[in-house]
Amino acid sequence: MSSLDQDQRLHPSCRNKTTVSSDSSDTPEVAKLPLQGLKLASHAVLEKAQERGRLKCSKCGGSRMFFCYTCCSLLGVNLQEIPVIKLPVKIDIIKHPNETDGKSTAVHAKILAPSDVTIYTYPCIPDYKKEKVVLVFPGPDAVSVQDMMQCLKDLTDSRSHGASYEPRIKRLKTEEVQGPTHTAEKPQSSPDEAKSLESRMYPLQRVVFIDSTWNQTNKISTDERLQDLLRVELKTRKTCFWRSQKGKPDTYLATIEAIYYFLMDFSEHCLAQEYNGEYDNLLFFYTFLHSVVNKAKTSAGKC
Repeated sequence: MSSLDQDQRLHPSCRNKTTVSSDSSDTPEVAKLPLQGLKLASHAVLEKAQERGRLKCSKCGGSRMFFCYTCCSLLGVNLQEIPVIKLPVKIDIIKHPNETDGKSTAVHAKILAPSDVTIYTYPCIPDYKKEKVVLVFPGPDAVSVQDMMQCLKDLTDSRSHGASYEPRIKRLKTEEVQGPTHTAEKPQSSPDEAKSLESRMYPLQRVVFIDSTWNQTNKISTDERLQDLLRVELKTRKTCFWRSQKGKPDTYLATIEAIYYFLMDFSEHCLAQEYNGEYDNLLFFYTFLHSVVNKAKTSAGKC
């Protein structure tokens, strides 16, 4: 495992060029720079693949590097050479049909956590039970991750006491984006630990994210099949995505950033577990590409 190199820690569009040490005891948490001190697998395999250049995807014929973002499959990199992550909760990503595959970070999650991440292309949305699923999306009624579990339990209690509950009116056949067939082994835990974790997780079963440019999100976020889901907002996180969207605040995150920060907060606030980098490798591709973009900007004199 290795931490990020210095040139991977800064993104000029989201922070100034003053370096702040991540272990400084007198530095406020909100002032610490993003992407610092992550527990990442070595990027050596990606560096070698970059040197070899692009390869042709055997499935779709596209010219790709590292992975095919259309087929969700690795290219020039072996499965054994990248981290595979087991997540504490299932993740669904609803992708806008006009979202450019090559610009989306959703595929990072599918490749790195294949057994726990599913990508659907809108208008295909599963039928969700509102008391067991949350939608990570900002809005006036959105709650924090810290308050999320209590809100879900309140929904469950209201239903158990006879409150009205209507199933989804519209249902479409699910079209799941196919990803790698490999799976990750579940970490072993004692019966007591598993029972305790299950208790803290209840009733949450799945977390939904929207993969789209922010200007295109309205069509998905207002879909009637998502309207009744509890909304969760990551209010204190700021993006370092190199494809910034004009006129949007820096709290509007890239999909992989949103998944990563949600899981970090979920681990600490909902599972009552001290976060120790368990999901840092979700940013395995993201941090490497972040570094590549920064180096290119520096070489071009844009930084």
